[in-house]
Amino acid sequence: MDILEDLQWRQAIQQISDESNLKRLLASGKKISLYCGVDPTGDSLHIGHLIPFIMLKRFQQAGHHPYIVIGGGTGSIGDPSGRKTERQLQTMDQVNRNKAALTQQMRRIFGQDNFTIVDNYDWLSKISLLDFLRDYGKLFNVNTMLNKEIVARRLEAGISFTEFTYQILQSVDFWHLFKHEQVQVQIGGADQWGNLTAGMDLIHKKQPQAEVFALTIPLMLKADGTKFGKTAGGAVWLDPKKTSPFEFYQFWLNQDDRDVIKYLKFFTFLSHEEIDQLAVEVAHHPEKRAAQRRLAQEVTTFVHGKAAMQEAEKISQILFGGDIKDLSVAQIEQAFAKMPSVQASAQPQNIINWLVDLKLEPSKRQAREDVQNGAISLNGNLVTDEQLLVQPDEHFDGKYMIVRKGKKNYTLVHIKND
Repeated sequence: MDILEDLQWRQAIQQISDESNLKRLLASGKKISLYCGVDPTGDSLHIGHLIPFIMLKRFQQAGHHPYIVIGGGTGSIGDPSGRKTERQLQTMDQVNRNKAALTQQMRRIFGQDNFTIVDNYDWLSKISLLDFLRDYGKLFNVNTMLNKEIVARRLEAGISFTEFTYQILQSVDFWHLFKHEQVQVQIGGADQWGNLTAGMDLIHKKQPQAEVFALTIPLMLKADGTKFGKTAGGAVWLDPKKTSPFEFYQFWLNQDDRDVIKYLKFFTFLSHEEIDQLAVEVAHHPEKRAAQRRLAQEVTTFVHGKAAMQEAEKISQILFGGDIKDLSVAQIEQAFAKMPSVQASAQPQNIINWLVDLKLEPSKRQAREDVQNGAISLNGNLVTDEQLLVQPDEHFDGKYMIVRKGKKNYTLVHIKND
């Protein structure tokens, strides 16, 4: 099976500009160069950004040469894609800090061999205004630009000339990479189709016989119709300081049965046979969540490495079925980063008063009732004694205590050193 057939099996292709000729090019055995761009609008990518770069990674594994454009030039302007309003311009210091962070993440994903990171600031910043208008602006028809979906959706609310020219700048990127690096394919999300084809049109106007192609990925939707990657807690980041490997692992582990096979096809490099077998598991034994666990293992390893995945898995096993006392302080900080937390004094205190003072119970009566019913656990130990004296400095280096109310309601207690 060739790479395009594999991508189609994985339901990873929305549109290809010239499928038959791209198939012919790939079937010839020639190793091509292709690219995808990302603007440094923040200091980390999130899982939505992974979608086109996973496809680029597949081409890399097939021996082709990926180029990643980190848009120091376009990022200083602002992409109107997916926006209802103008982006706020960033300072160049912000852009440069973000570029450095994204470059590091890309190197983690793509390794050191057979790929290249470039910054479009290096060529866009050298084009004078007059050269831009004469060499590029003259080749773009305003009526065609207005009809591009990205621009058309913004016309009612309004779009600045700055953001209107974004598609020209992105087209210049494709032309520059084709001319200087022999890049023949640009990859992007479904909403980027207009920009990708504008780049092809520019190349053909400058070099009519050029073989260049555009390939887009479908919009990733969950089974309930909502956009993939959005959670109640916000974006799921690739930066472990923003989303810990444990939280990252849990995100994938908690995917719906209706979505998990689609995500295994798209986000992992497992074989068709293994994914088909996991689909059978989902159909016959959904309670085992074997597909979700495999998905979490694969994507967490891909983004954070095997050691971080194993640590996240160990925390999960302890937190949801083991002995919490086995958690280290570092594991607690990772596992409870986004869970409810309170602060408490290091002074010993009666359990009933302690729970009420921390507002973990609404009243002493309710606290006694929950203790009597076995609903309260402290550091993994069931509390049954209403006279228990809480000793905050006895566990987890005197930094934390963990309260569980019921089966799943955890609260992390930060111990203040009085």
